[in-house]
Amino acid sequence: MPVPIRRLFVALTLCCALVAGATACGSGQQSSTKNTSAAAQAVPAADSPSPSKSAERQKFAKTRFVANAGLAAGATYQWIVKPWKAGKFKKGTKGRRLALIKAGAAGLFAYNRLKAAQRNAEGDPTLSKALAPLGAGIESLKGLAGKLRKGDDGAAGAFDDIIGQIKDAGRSAGAPVKEQVPTAAELTKG
Repeated sequence: MPVPIRRLFVALTLCCALVAGATACGSGQQSSTKNTSAAAQAVPAADSPSPSKSAERQKFAKTRFVANAGLAAGATYQWIVKPWKAGKFKKGTKGRRLALIKAGAAGLFAYNRLKAAQRNAEGDPTLSKALAPLGAGIESLKGLAGKLRKGDDGAAGAFDDIIGQIKDAGRSAGAPVKEQVPTAAELTKG
């Protein structure tokens, strides 16, 4: 029994979105199998110069924050807020599945970039204080895809609200965030 091309396309798109989501949720750290204990023993710790932790954390903290938050804001607006305002997530709407798949991928991407922006903000004392109250809001964005699929109209609005709060926090800390719509390659790469 032949399978229609449409079903194959939907299945392939869904698989790609799931793989991209799993990749985006990874820790970003690669394990190394090299044995570094011999090298560490050969050079005493006092002889090896290394920058202080605070200097490493503060290097370009605001710039990185603005870039990551801008990408999250652009993805959210392009693939979550615009379709939500157009009514694409309502049951029975033509193109709902594709809109939900795109929103799910954009949600994973935006969540990943917001977590990166949160880590970047820790390098700057002003940004750190401004973003401290938003940590729980960022964590609450994890279940966006499920909420949208169930028809929760407030889910996309909540995502938009968090992005607005992050923009306001950045502006108050001297790091204004501008929306940057990521390319499809950036979206799948995370």
